[in-house]
Amino acid sequence: MRKFVILTTAAAILSTSGAAYAGSLGRPCTNAPENQWLSMQQLQSKLEAQGYKVRKAKLAKACGEFYSIDKNGNQVELFLDPTNGQIVGQN
Repeated sequence: MRKFVILTTAAAILSTSGAAYAGSLGRPCTNAPENQWLSMQQLQSKLEAQGYKVRKAKLAKACGEFYSIDKNGNQVELFLDPTNGQIVGQN
């Protein structure tokens, strides 16, 4: 019984820390200086050209974070390299 409690507690802690990490990419998307980044409007236009509907956008930790709806109607969080608009991660 004691092993079960320990394993259950460990699993809960790991899943919580994983969820916190999943909320952001956890690392910069680029090391390029800000003067080389595209504007938020340019980044959003690149996503919309791929069929995404952007609901909310922000820059955090040198990443463009876009809360969007994909072509199938699913909510997705996309992480873009602000220098070129490439999707480097998805949640």
